[in-house]
Amino acid sequence: MHSHSLDNWTHDHNFLGAQHARNEQRTWLVVWLTLGMMVAEIVGGSLFGSMALLADGWHMSTHAVAIGIAALAYRYARRHADNPRFAFGTGKFGELAAFTSAVVLGMVAVMVAYESVLRMADPKPIAYGEAIAIAVLGLVVNLVSAWLLREDHDHHHGHDHSHHHGHTHDPSSHDHDHAHAHQHRDNNLRAAYVHVLADAATSVMAIAALILARAFGWVWIDPVVGLVGSLVIASWAYGLIKSAGAVLIDVVPDSNVADGIRRRLEIDGDRISDLHLWQVGPGHYSAIVTIVTDHPQPPASYKASLRELRQLSHVTVEVDQCVHPDGVCTHAA
Repeated sequence: MHSHSLDNWTHDHNFLGAQHARNEQRTWLVVWLTLGMMVAEIVGGSLFGSMALLADGWHMSTHAVAIGIAALAYRYARRHADNPRFAFGTGKFGELAAFTSAVVLGMVAVMVAYESVLRMADPKPIAYGEAIAIAVLGLVVNLVSAWLLREDHDHHHGHDHSHHHGHTHDPSSHDHDHAHAHQHRDNNLRAAYVHVLADAATSVMAIAALILARAFGWVWIDPVVGLVGSLVIASWAYGLIKSAGAVLIDVVPDSNVADGIRRRLEIDGDRISDLHLWQVGPGHYSAIVTIVTDHPQPPASYKASLRELRQLSHVTVEVDQCVHPDGVCTHAA
């Protein structure tokens, strides 16, 4: 009985995004920047008796928490990328964090809308000079944060872990090709970016409203702009929930990829009887394919046909031979 080493047939399940390290580092920078701004505003508001400073400081705390969730998700996913307890790696932790951040963002939208309605019913005097200064300072911090969290489209060269395997294994099928991943979005980074973008947008609207209110005495415009801002934030939150949630419940990520699999494998009378395609991380798809054929080939031959689909990082192929008495089961209409 021979003893065989499995080194050539085994592979990791590290499906982190191509820019994971870069995104993690920049997200932590934004966390500390936001926390510093938050502490400065809360301390300043307490020392100088400014409710505007205090309110903005506590508002910043909600974004610090949300962005902190994104940073912690990056760290946890990286540290546990090779943990065998996670069947398909930790690439989806970013989606879970993005979904959570989107819920927090939705709560912020509700809070802003509620405060705006209260202000419309009971207008309060505004210290325009101080309020505008705070809004401008907040805008600067958020613009810096948005720059740090921008998606670097020029350097998204995904390291394609094309671990194509089936019921028999071919070590040559373990591709490690470099591929472009422009179309793949890191929802965790997007969630953090949307948080600072939402804050920047509200700062811009607040500055415009305060200037108009001071110039023309339109006290009502401040809460109206607050309501508009809450709707914009809610819209962004919905988009995040929809995109991150789709990944979490394994919605087919790209119908073009599924069609590409069928075009490459359904030839010479072969038919796909079962196809599962889902995302396991930013830029990484997994697929399970069952082929029914009159003339079965080794799984490696079918997997080789899928090598051009760079998004496929983990593929399992099962081959079923036609056993119909007349031998035409795959050719039936």
